[in-house]
Amino acid sequence: MSVVNWAETLSKVAADGDDPQRVADSLQLSDAPLQLEPLTEGDCVAIARLRPLTRARGLSLADRACLALAQRLDLPILTADREWASLDVGVRVQLVR
Repeated sequence: MSVVNWAETLSKVAADGDDPQRVADSLQLSDAPLQLEPLTEGDCVAIARLRPLTRARGLSLADRACLALAQRLDLPILTADREWASLDVGVRVQLVR
């Protein structure tokens, strides 16, 4: 997961009234700790290039960071957002529900 998406996730945890540090600690201590990926300069260029391709669908900067990281690592994106399945940006999308 990109550090941007992790920050967004923890922000939602805090907005829901939970402690983001507690959640972060619990995930790092689990059997499958979360692997955080920094963004590179190349990722930043990819994020910018994705803007005009995804603007009509309202994708956020964090959404585009997720896409750019998946492109760089050649990994599929796991999401519950059905609209992402129809994106044509060179990334495989797997729906989790």
